[in-house]
Amino acid sequence: MGWWQINADTLARSRFVLSPLAEAFASLKLLQCGVAAHLGEQEWLRAHLPAYRAALAADPVTALLVRAGLGRGWIADFLTPTPRDGESFADGVARVRAADPAHARAHLRMSLAGPLPAALDRDDLPERAAALLEYVWEATVRPTWERRRHILEADVVARTAQVSRGGWAAVLDSLRPGTRWLGENRFQVNLQEYPPREISGAELVFVPVTPEAGWVSWEGRERYAVVYPCAGALAGDHRERPVPAALSALLGRTRAAVLVLLGQGPLSTSHLVALTGQTLGSVGRHLRVLLDAGLVERRRAGRSVLYSRTGAGEVLVGASGPGTHPVHPPELASAHDY
Repeated sequence: MGWWQINADTLARSRFVLSPLAEAFASLKLLQCGVAAHLGEQEWLRAHLPAYRAALAADPVTALLVRAGLGRGWIADFLTPTPRDGESFADGVARVRAADPAHARAHLRMSLAGPLPAALDRDDLPERAAALLEYVWEATVRPTWERRRHILEADVVARTAQVSRGGWAAVLDSLRPGTRWLGENRFQVNLQEYPPREISGAELVFVPVTPEAGWVSWEGRERYAVVYPCAGALAGDHRERPVPAALSALLGRTRAAVLVLLGQGPLSTSHLVALTGQTLGSVGRHLRVLLDAGLVERRRAGRSVLYSRTGAGEVLVGASGPGTHPVHPPELASAHDY
């Protein structure tokens, strides 16, 4: 297993960061994989996969570059520069484009665990990688970025609250398959047999993405990042969560859906906006009614307010019987965990 040695100060200073570039790269992984895990992914692939495959068919060098870059257990480092707080997609992809060609070839040899194909022995690999990421961003991610961003922000709020309730160990154990707090200042970052790394004193960031993808990256010994997928409920696993018909009749379908979604745990208003597709004002009005009825409660976590069901809300949902109306989330991308 791969693990990092990390002291308490580094962990205490760590923070969550959103990265448009990481979101684009995770979406690229889904396009390359082409296998959907749920209906939302099927729809997303149906909309974007034909054009992606046509683009690669017309550019065999870039097609080979992507296959080599994803490798056999190691992503070529130049494709995933360590995310920076507040960095735009344009600034992030500029770092991919600025990669040294010799370094890019070396990274590909590492991801392939073998020699570089002759077709990739060239100096324009960073430019090709950047252009492909720009295509994925503009065609498949940017149109839904605001929705995705709301979900990513909600994930950060939920995990920040989890830190306050159970400490960092609970959060690290649940980031993605393979991550685990081992104790004795050791953080397992994946299941690969890599040498441990000492990162005490370095900057550490955690980066959520909506696809089911994850990886680690670093810049020298100063900055480290763990990219992880949003919690399953945030990324689409709740898409068929039923709303009991009796509850819909009593509260109204949207209000009932909000109450059902709060069964996942504390959620912010922005999270509920992203999950229900309702406007901020509409969600706020429904939450006010549920609050006044004593079915939900709220508490502050940092700058955000989290809502959860009260005991009365739990009893009402539980007593409403089986559901007939699924809660449909907005379209999201996903990829297999790395």
